Amino acid sequence: MSFVVLKLLFVPLISVFIMVSSVYLGYQTSIPLMLLTATLLYVSVVFDRKYEWLRYVEFLFLGAFHYVSQLNWCILLYYILIINIIHKKEHFKETMPLCFLIILQYSLIRLTYVPFTKYNVLVSVFDCLASFVIVISFHFVNFLESEKKNLYKQNDYLTYHDALTGLLNYDGYLHKVQQLIEVNKPFQLVLLDINNFKSLNAKDISTANEILIRFSRALRRLFLNDMLAASRYAGDRFAVLLPEHVNIDSTMFNFEHIGVQVTYSITCYPHEALTYQEIISTAEDRIFQMRRNSWMRSQEEMIRTEKMKMVGELAAGMAHEIRNPLTSIKGFIQLSKNQSYNIQPWYEVIMGEITRVGELTAEFLHFSKPHASNMRVESLSDCMTRVYSLCESEAASHGHVFLLDLSDEPIQIVMDRDKIIQVLINLIRNSFQAMENTGSVRISLKTEEGMAVVQIEDTGKGIADENLAKIFDPFYTTKEEGTGLGLSLCQKIVEDHGGRITVHSELGIGTTFTLRMPLS
Repeated sequence: MSFVVLKLLFVPLISVFIMVSSVYLGYQTSIPLMLLTATLLYVSVVFDRKYEWLRYVEFLFLGAFHYVSQLNWCILLYYILIINIIHKKEHFKETMPLCFLIILQYSLIRLTYVPFTKYNVLVSVFDCLASFVIVISFHFVNFLESEKKNLYKQNDYLTYHDALTGLLNYDGYLHKVQQLIEVNKPFQLVLLDINNFKSLNAKDISTANEILIRFSRALRRLFLNDMLAASRYAGDRFAVLLPEHVNIDSTMFNFEHIGVQVTYSITCYPHEALTYQEIISTAEDRIFQMRRNSWMRSQEEMIRTEKMKMVGELAAGMAHEIRNPLTSIKGFIQLSKNQSYNIQPWYEVIMGEITRVGELTAEFLHFSKPHASNMRVESLSDCMTRVYSLCESEAASHGHVFLLDLSDEPIQIVMDRDKIIQVLINLIRNSFQAMENTGSVRISLKTEEGMAVVQIEDTGKGIADENLAKIFDPFYTTKEEGTGLGLSLCQKIVEDHGGRITVHSELGIGTTFTLRMPLS
């Protein structure tokens, strides 16, 4: 029960008791006057919440009632008025002078109807001290209650609010949605998700927090007069509850000024969902689909950018490789024209450069062709036997030992036979060229975890670690006569077959190329 109710209950009861006692004891000076002052006191007590100025004059009505009734029992009414004055006051010094004045009034009126003796004077002093203790005690209790309410408020705030942005947290967001549905109030639920938040300048926690704080402020400014509630949850996701009449379009969610882009979805209650669970589920599904579509678009854009970058690198490399022989040919022709020289002495050189341009163009065309189309189930063992027979004479002419190690079990894959033969011959010839002195090359075939594994091992000079990452780049080569497209083409053919090619090398020991392709 609140103090206001107690005040409205006890003031008339105590007043009636005092009036009856005063009449019974014969202390009253005038019954009508006593009724009038009691009525004025009660009216002032009833309306002092509506008219606050009554709190500062009702003690005068009490003084008149005390003077007419001439009973010390009025002290209870004085205490009620004192508590009424300091009930909502937090500062002690604001209320103490008025409380002291009220008790002083009680003591002076009391001395008008009792003998002026030492005892009665000391009683008046004691009443002042007692009132002082009561005021301090009530202030202390009031302070404790105020602190308790503040703690409840803080706890309630932390329960339903995000400490970083001051918006509602996920629990607060759900609670607000439930409240709106319980009162059947139509609203729009807008979910916003910051795109690529983890990579968006969020290099550390402080930077990420600053982005979230700035974004929450931008949301508040955007929906300043219309927002029913706003929430931040799941790290970088925000929910905004808006009235049904608010019009929303994509231009509203332009946050370029704070350096972020968002994906958003809108769900309306009750038009698109009727229950609390349904609207949350619908909204989450929509934002998930929006995020998925956005991610797919970004991936497509990234792939397109990578393709254009590769095309640019290929075009630049191709232009560079062709320019060198063409420059040589042009020089010989200009020299012949200007000096009337016979071109015969340089015929072989010119034809060699032309052949080089032709080979480079042919390899580039192979590289740029679509993936292998003549695909069928073939025996990889037979394919490697064929490659061995084609390269055996070349190995013998250089004095190299050439070994073939095949698995006993039949190994078949879906492949373009000619393309795989091209890859293997290219890798084997690279191994021959990597051995300045006589050495050995071993090709082997086995199965491993549902994959056909082909290895080409040589005892050549090896490849330095800093060059291993570049050997599959188009136009990268360490050979004087090479085009730099051979290994790139090998990698492309293997990947077109659903496989991958890796390399391991140690300087002075040798190099091993490993091809892994799925079994049929």
